[in-house]
Amino acid sequence: MKTDVLIIGAGPAGIFTALEMLRYGSKKSITIIEKGLSIEKRSCPKKDTKVCVGCKPCRITTGFSGAGAFSDGKLSLSYEVGGDFPTLIGEMRAQALIDYTDKIYLEFGADEHIEGINNNDDIKEIRKRAIQAGLKLVDCPIRHMGTEKAQEIYYSIQKYLEERGVDLRFSSECNNLIIENNACIGAQITEKGKQFEIFANKVIVATGRRGSDWLEKLCFEHNISHEPGTVDIGVRVEVRNEVMEIVNKALYESKLVGYPKPFKNKVRTFCQNPGGFVSQENYDNNLAVVNGHSYKEIKSENTNLAILCSHNFTYPFNQPIEYARKIGELTNMLGAGHILVQRLGDILDGKRTWQKELSRSNLRPSLVDAVAGDITAAMPYRSLTNILNFIMAVDKVVPGFASPETLLYSPELKFYSNRVKMDEELNTNVANLYCLGDSSGWTRGLMMASVMGVYMGRKLLTEEGIEYEII
Repeated sequence: MKTDVLIIGAGPAGIFTALEMLRYGSKKSITIIEKGLSIEKRSCPKKDTKVCVGCKPCRITTGFSGAGAFSDGKLSLSYEVGGDFPTLIGEMRAQALIDYTDKIYLEFGADEHIEGINNNDDIKEIRKRAIQAGLKLVDCPIRHMGTEKAQEIYYSIQKYLEERGVDLRFSSECNNLIIENNACIGAQITEKGKQFEIFANKVIVATGRRGSDWLEKLCFEHNISHEPGTVDIGVRVEVRNEVMEIVNKALYESKLVGYPKPFKNKVRTFCQNPGGFVSQENYDNNLAVVNGHSYKEIKSENTNLAILCSHNFTYPFNQPIEYARKIGELTNMLGAGHILVQRLGDILDGKRTWQKELSRSNLRPSLVDAVAGDITAAMPYRSLTNILNFIMAVDKVVPGFASPETLLYSPELKFYSNRVKMDEELNTNVANLYCLGDSSGWTRGLMMASVMGVYMGRKLLTEEGIEYEII
């Protein structure tokens, strides 16, 4: 099989590469292979069973639009949020591309309302408290699509691509790349039990967080230049909406960053979901990790958010993804394959949490099949100390955040590591091979991955001699 452009992974980066090419009339043939299902078939059985049934592959982390769209559907509209891609192409160019990409989302039905753009007295007070607590409040407007609305938007994009001739191949897994004379000429594919090869002039790997460890192995195998990057280890915190009421109303998502003593690792809040639900995602090798999402219409009594501690490893260690995975596996072992949950007060008292204790609290877990236990038995001391000290700092910004009944779920892991080395034009050291999105190590989240896709699409348009809107 032959195609002009082969895109491995139908997450935002891959989608927006194809979308930008089509919007300007590219004549190149485009094939997208995706391990998961088309978006209309991406339904998690847990809605009915109330427990994870272990779909292979997981319908939350794989399929058209990737993992992010099925969490909370938030678009961060500032270049300061979403990874290090702006350092590669320049901050102002990155912001202009965010503004452009945001308009595309609006065209496909995203809500016009933007959260967190009012500089009112509540925000000023939140910022003042953050400064007093030694934290930084990052200004970032948010366009919240909502989990259910995001699915509608991405379904519209999927139909747009299909109607314009993109060959979308679902339940199709890339086993390896085909590289000859230091040039990528295609990929080896398994689709519905059949193995075959797809040859292409350009090969784009955009496999998302889920595919980061897979890409890392390919980098070692094919000598694709890369370097160990950051890996985030943390917890998903859940509190009552009343605790977060002022922050939720003023900002919707409070992005706080700190460097707590004694280790001074970067610790940050991420993916805040007012009235949201804690969720489980399953990665390869049955690794269960925690996440969170929020709907536009369906609301819970709780707010959840991630607190992530960034780890940057130095020589000789070069396996940060495997390091984080081992922590996740150990935590899963303690929970018999389930997500662990523990009350903050119990952690501080040096005891595990028991299931009966959760039923007595004002705060009830929104992840109903999470297992009460002891996350400290698996969490590294450095990570745990950073997280606990950060929680105490946040409590000065949001009184009640460090309540004894505040829930901490584990493991929350972000596999952003293995940054692929590339130049400003996205060229790797292997000819005709490009790596985009979260699996590349350059982006984090829906918007920045989408922006990197738009940038890639424009590069291919330029090579085709097609002019596009200058921004």
